[in-house]
Amino acid sequence: MNYSHFDAKVGIYLYAGVLDDQTLIVSCVVDAGVRRSFSSSYPKKTNQKQEATLSFPRSGPIQGKKQPFDANEAPSLVKELKESFRTGRTRSYEWRVSQLKGIEKMVEEREKDISEALYKDLSKPEFEAFVSEIAAVKSSCEEALKELKQWMKPEKAKTSMTAYPSSAEIVSEPLGAVLVISTWNYPFLLSIDPVIGAIAAGNAVVLKPSEIAPVTSSLLSELFEEYLDSSAVRVVEGAVPETAALLEQKWDKIFYTGSPRVGRIVMTAAAKHLTPVVLELGGKCPVVVDSDVDLQVTARRIIAGKWQLNNGQACISVDYIIATKDFAPKLIDALRNGIEEFFGADPMESKYISRIVSSNHFSRLERLLDEYKVFNKIVVGGQRNQKKLKIAPTIFLDVPEDSQLMQEEIFGPLLPIITVENVKDSIDLINSKPEPLVAYLFTNNQKLRNDFVQNVSCGGMVINDTVLHVTVSSLPFGGVGESGMGSYHGKFSFDAFSHKKAVLYRSFSGDSPVRYPPYTPENKKLMRAVMNGGIFDIILALMGWSRD
Repeated sequence: MNYSHFDAKVGIYLYAGVLDDQTLIVSCVVDAGVRRSFSSSYPKKTNQKQEATLSFPRSGPIQGKKQPFDANEAPSLVKELKESFRTGRTRSYEWRVSQLKGIEKMVEEREKDISEALYKDLSKPEFEAFVSEIAAVKSSCEEALKELKQWMKPEKAKTSMTAYPSSAEIVSEPLGAVLVISTWNYPFLLSIDPVIGAIAAGNAVVLKPSEIAPVTSSLLSELFEEYLDSSAVRVVEGAVPETAALLEQKWDKIFYTGSPRVGRIVMTAAAKHLTPVVLELGGKCPVVVDSDVDLQVTARRIIAGKWQLNNGQACISVDYIIATKDFAPKLIDALRNGIEEFFGADPMESKYISRIVSSNHFSRLERLLDEYKVFNKIVVGGQRNQKKLKIAPTIFLDVPEDSQLMQEEIFGPLLPIITVENVKDSIDLINSKPEPLVAYLFTNNQKLRNDFVQNVSCGGMVINDTVLHVTVSSLPFGGVGESGMGSYHGKFSFDAFSHKKAVLYRSFSGDSPVRYPPYTPENKKLMRAVMNGGIFDIILALMGWSRD
């Protein structure tokens, strides 16, 4: 069931549709010179009272006079891109390089516009915007341009005796038309980075940026039209109806970054067409702190992995800390001092910390703050300003395991500390929860480090620091279980959007009659020897002997 209505008099577009058997999606877009939208999800067919989840993005100007994407045009869009792909243009090395250079030029020439968009959407400090988004995109693009020729080369593969004489290779070929659905917390980086991989692999691409970062979304649409080949690389703006329309189409791959809840919707839609997916989700990322660490360095690195990271609004952000009861007070003091050093005596007035993205997310975090089980557990911070969408860095000590703070991904500036009797108990505590996207450990204990690496299942891991693994392009970035599937970054991005085609080459010589009927006992002995791969067995078989 789908319903849509547009009231031209007041400029309201209302959409209602069913994405799966359980979820009814309602979306409203108000267009009066600025774009404001909200979407709600209601579970279907239930007698229980349910609370609607609302999303109210910050408003931003609509660039130029570009017409909004019509969800009914989704099938024709995919058809156009697939036809463009079938011409073979995107497969060529020259086209891939030209598009990557276009992205490189785009970032160089429009850096100021990008920074301003990120500030308008998230109040992201210019330094943080440059380091975590703009410079990261530049680095990905430079690496792809430098390594593309090597990535595109077929990989030699060994062959077996049964195929002798022969040679083999693995050929990386593009998948076709792919869809990238990005998220709002790093709206530039998490949009462009997978697109770089898709282009490098030779695909046609549609990018659907997040409507919750509307200024960046609009800018991306403008920049793609200006700097990239619009016959093969497109941006579709919009909210739920546009995303739902895109997901109904048959893509050759879908790359989604966001929450596990929406990840399930994406995977359900993809399953209808047997479309492969990469899901970059999240989870509760723990940090274990041993008592033998450099406390000041540890505190600074935890702060960097929490409040300097988009004020905790990141999938790799530190979600909770595990420390021993005796050591926790020292750690809290170090974190309190570090917060004051970085953000001042009143972090609410700091220009070095991002705001909460929307009133919806602010209200969600307030509910976590005010839960009766945890509101009296605050040991640092707790200040908030709804008008400015600001919440101070806030630390809790020993919140109950059944509190919402410990049951869901926080995605904000709240940080609970859980205490244990022995630091080794932290491994069991982490493993009692769904697999996180990343797990952090601070220790000088070699045995603890080895046990942690061997026994904690997670997408990635960092020892004695936070978040820096994402800067190492030789490491795959991705989740496991609840935190996602598939990976990207560097060559892993190229591989994520490529099919690894197996190719075996043979000549017309060496055509042995052994493989063909009639199946004689002698042929069976020789074939057994060949499949066993032993030269001595083959010689025996040719002489009419065997080890049997």
